Amino acid sequence: MKFPYEEFDLSGLRTYPLATRESKAKRDDFGRPYRRGSGIVGLIGSLPNILGASDFREVVRSILDAHAHSRGIVWGLGAHVIKTGLSPIVIDLMKRGFMSAIATNGAGLIHDFEVAISGSTSENVENTLEGGLFGFSEETGGQLNAAINDGVRRGLGIGQAVGEYLAMSDPTYGDLSITATAAQLEIPLTVHVAIGTDVIHMHPSASGSALGEGSLRDFRYFVSNVARLERGVYLNCGSAVILPEVFLKAIALSRNRGATFEGLTTVNLDFLRLYRPQTNVVARPTMRSGRGFSLVGHHEILIPLLAAALIENS
Repeated sequence: MKFPYEEFDLSGLRTYPLATRESKAKRDDFGRPYRRGSGIVGLIGSLPNILGASDFREVVRSILDAHAHSRGIVWGLGAHVIKTGLSPIVIDLMKRGFMSAIATNGAGLIHDFEVAISGSTSENVENTLEGGLFGFSEETGGQLNAAINDGVRRGLGIGQAVGEYLAMSDPTYGDLSITATAAQLEIPLTVHVAIGTDVIHMHPSASGSALGEGSLRDFRYFVSNVARLERGVYLNCGSAVILPEVFLKAIALSRNRGATFEGLTTVNLDFLRLYRPQTNVVARPTMRSGRGFSLVGHHEILIPLLAAALIENS
């Protein structure tokens, strides 16, 4: 059957008064102009109570509530957080009690270690790859592998091993090291490695047995940390694959042993929304209880803003 060219009949359409409609954007939720001199509290208060701004406020409230009631706040930090110069801000939050435990990947550990010993990190790959020197700085490969090998041999995880090494060697810029500070403050720091993904794995001193055993040991420490997050908070900052996968397995293991994660708040903070963080951090762990939030923006802006909001309201 062929249809004709026939205009739709608009007569008799039903309408209703706008005032009776439920609307998602309401004037009470609108933002307000920033008032000069009102500071970070005024800035946060001026944000609209809509979408990302509303989520940001909820994240701040959740962390403050966990902090006030001595509940767990676990941070997963990807390497990009360190590469964007946020170590001093992270360390300040550690000292203020806003971090119960920290997890990172192999690259995060490498960047933090380089900052500790040289005050700089993040190699220019384009300048070194073609000449065959990418990833072959002597101190990074030699000292970091040695610290891991020795520490794991003595029964430590990778995070503990490197933290202890930095504490003993007292590097020039140790005050900028998250790993060194974690060791000083006795905050658990775990490192989750994928073999072959990090530059130190190219060095002859790299030990597969040490990396594997140390990372597995750290995974089990991490599961113990996650299992304590009843009404706590987990934040994934800048890890697209490894930490979201590790977190989901930690949730699974903890639930297998009876954890319910009632009131858990999860947060993914990154400049893109990606599948694994969105699924494994924000959605799945909070499916039946708790809340998940995704804050989209640059780490070098959002994390200092979050830190300032926590400090001003604590």
